[in-house]
Amino acid sequence: MSREASGTTDRKFQPGDAIAERSLDTVNGGPVSLLPDSGARLTHLQFRRFAGCPICNLHLRSIAVRHEELRAAGIREVAVFHAGAPELLPHVADLPFAVVGDPGKRLYREFGVESAPRALLDPRAWPIVLNAVARGLWAVLRRRGHLPATRPSGGRLGLPADFLITTDGRIAACKYGEHAGDQWSVDDLLALAAEAPAAAHRTIP
Repeated sequence: MSREASGTTDRKFQPGDAIAERSLDTVNGGPVSLLPDSGARLTHLQFRRFAGCPICNLHLRSIAVRHEELRAAGIREVAVFHAGAPELLPHVADLPFAVVGDPGKRLYREFGVESAPRALLDPRAWPIVLNAVARGLWAVLRRRGHLPATRPSGGRLGLPADFLITTDGRIAACKYGEHAGDQWSVDDLLALAAEAPAAAHRTIP
């Protein structure tokens, strides 16, 4: 049964659930609609971790490199961080898609996105963390990146989550990450977009 995301909840969404239309303020442009518009047929709403998170930075760069490919597939990107604009902008100002700051974690609670120690304690996350940290430090040394705050807003234990939202406000597919690096790749997104109508009533592992 569908449910409306009209308030704060700690329940997780399932494919087929309905969400409420609303406009979100971005930190790197004007407002953005949660539902697809401007020719897109799907919104990829992704919940990231803290501002400057090395895993998030590496992941978002992989999306930025193939952004036109995603647009051609009808996917519009919206990334959410639990940080305000001053903390977030140095890390995301050059991204070619909308980035939303949610320092109070209102959207995180609404979509059932969690923080938990397993974000970093899960052994599956360790090689991803090491690779991302190494790349992030190299970028900082070349003055092409910024270190995160010592105590980032919302903490360091956030878990990622991904949602594909249709033009009628339904969840076509969703993924709640089991650890800090558990998220859809660009190839995952393209495959899901290709079968989005059939995916409306199944959860993607």
